[in-house]
Amino acid sequence: MIPIKTAKEIDKMRIAGRATGEVLGRVAALVQPGVTTKELDEAAAQFIAETGGRSAFLGYHGYPGNICISVNEEVVHGIAGGRKVQYGDIVKLDVGVIKSGFVGDTATTVPAGLVDPAVQKLLEISEESLRVAISHALAGGRLGDICASVEETVAAHGFTVVREFVGHGVGRKLHEEPQVPNYGKPRTGPRLKPGMTLAIEPMVNLGVCDVRILEDGWTVVTADGKPSAHFEHTVLITEGEPEILTWREKTQLK
Repeated sequence: MIPIKTAKEIDKMRIAGRATGEVLGRVAALVQPGVTTKELDEAAAQFIAETGGRSAFLGYHGYPGNICISVNEEVVHGIAGGRKVQYGDIVKLDVGVIKSGFVGDTATTVPAGLVDPAVQKLLEISEESLRVAISHALAGGRLGDICASVEETVAAHGFTVVREFVGHGVGRKLHEEPQVPNYGKPRTGPRLKPGMTLAIEPMVNLGVCDVRILEDGWTVVTADGKPSAHFEHTVLITEGEPEILTWREKTQLK
């Protein structure tokens, strides 16, 4: 059963979402050539502490970082370390913050300087697929409407969606029901109802959809070594338009 949040719980979700969006925006502003992923992670830890929250990822099933930082062909769940960001890299930042007993979850992909035109297109279309998916997060619709719209948007431009990893419900726990794949059939799946909160997160590859996990047991990379993009928002289903709980200043998704 998909959890339905009460008005009081939704207010707490808004608090957690605002904190998460704030942290992501501040970390994203630090991405530049020469910075290490460890420095970004340490900054994120400080920013999370300043919100009065705590990382939703640190220690989750043993995950060792405060946030997930994935570079270029790394899709998700990258672990911070001594790697220096290079000019032309794309850096995926995935932030989860627990505050007021609830979780906010959001992600973005940041270019470090100018990137290859094909990669820039990948970023633009991946973010657009999130915007389109959110536009389908309407009460009375079906979960499949959200899911199908992601793949439809990216496939029209020759990109592929990762199938092994998906979005999810989010609330008191980081991962709740339902799973939210980035593919599916319209007008199928559970009916969307006001009070549901979903982490919608397109993971889009420049090349093939296949991925593999590195020996660290966490970092997911594309099978062909080509770049991947990741964008995510925590979204509330309402009686009207969907509400982005992790909204932040530096985004095209208002």
